[in-house]
Amino acid sequence: MIKILNAADVEKEWFNGRTFGDTNETVNAVIADVVQNGDAALKKYGEKFDVSAPETFLIPEEELKAAAEKLKAEKPETYEAICYSHDLALKFALRQKKSFDDFEIELTPGMYTGQKTIPVERAGVYVPAGRFPLVSTVVMTVTPAAAAGVDEIILCTPPRVHPDDKAAAEAKGLGIPGKPFVGGKPYADEGIMAAAYICGVKKCYACGGSQAVAAMAYGTETIPSVDVIVGPGNKFVAAAKKQVYGKVGIDMVAGPTEVFVIADETANPAWVAADLLAQAEHDVVAQPVMATTSRALAEKVSAEIEKQLETLSTSQTARQSIDNCGRIIIVDSLEQAADFANRKAPEHLELAMEDGEERSKIASLVRNYGSLFIGHYAAEVFGDYAAGLNHTLPTSGSARYTGGLSVRVFLKTVTTLRAEAGSEGMTNSAVAAGNLGDAEGLAAHARAARIRM
Repeated sequence: MIKILNAADVEKEWFNGRTFGDTNETVNAVIADVVQNGDAALKKYGEKFDVSAPETFLIPEEELKAAAEKLKAEKPETYEAICYSHDLALKFALRQKKSFDDFEIELTPGMYTGQKTIPVERAGVYVPAGRFPLVSTVVMTVTPAAAAGVDEIILCTPPRVHPDDKAAAEAKGLGIPGKPFVGGKPYADEGIMAAAYICGVKKCYACGGSQAVAAMAYGTETIPSVDVIVGPGNKFVAAAKKQVYGKVGIDMVAGPTEVFVIADETANPAWVAADLLAQAEHDVVAQPVMATTSRALAEKVSAEIEKQLETLSTSQTARQSIDNCGRIIIVDSLEQAADFANRKAPEHLELAMEDGEERSKIASLVRNYGSLFIGHYAAEVFGDYAAGLNHTLPTSGSARYTGGLSVRVFLKTVTTLRAEAGSEGMTNSAVAAGNLGDAEGLAAHARAARIRM
């Protein structure tokens, strides 16, 4: 059962970012192996960790198209949902890109400074396919890259046994965890392949885990190196992204999911319970939290969680998350709830409140979150799937200094300088630069400035 506690009893340590073990030694060894041995290392780790270790990695584009056509024929509702999600995400990302405008301004007479926004040439996307193949992650990672104008998008996702190889795999009892089918055709989760085709991916590789991150960062014989790597994954994928940062850019190092709900007396207990469980089912260490001034609401939400768990297919995971990481905090005021949220800096922050001055006030007070969901009808799961927002968001307190995945991850903001000969601005800058060069003892700097006078 979810813990209910008073604000005064919340431990100081609870506001700290969470860490989950050290995987650096293992991941460093994988990265070094991939750098040295390329595709051979990828095949080795495929045989060790995956259900399939294909002979090659690139999934032909016609396979992606066939997966999309199959999905459209057999599960048209899912196909249309992916298309709808992609359409909204693209609209939102294109509008985001407009906020990064190019300009040139004459700061002083004859001295022109400017800004240009340039997309990276090649982006790498990682899409997990463990217990829950994250079809929506294809939309959330590929779409902003496309909207940014990236020339080439590389997608890596864990391999699956190709339909042509299934009979041979089953005959030998292969194609299952611990017993991979080796040497077959490259293939992946069909939902992920379908979503990749819908989103315009041309190069999809059947390669997963930290080895895929290493391949995208350093390149192998078949997987090209990229400029930026984005997308979620397990702790090994997260550690690999952290290790290759600097060689490539990354979106963030994401941990287990979190939701923080600030609720007043108008909140529907069943709705709040459903939102908390939606995060809890992700992972046994997911962190579902509610803060409210109403103990009566707290008790009702707790009871609703227990009721909904009885019929939840993912209850085994959700139960552990609720019992071990979940909590309902009874605060003295909603302002205190906002302060707690700012200190916690959650991935998702919900304001389960009626429209009005109080909700507007709390919305203005909160500032540390990945995404903010305002009002009873702005369900957090809408942001996960089909509202235009990106669901790749900062966790473990990193919302204090960064936002979620957006077009900006795929864009470089660079600056320009243009000066007119003999102008007042050029002359004044030359004088100032020469004096500063002298002050720092950098004689060549001072000369390079004054020589233009």
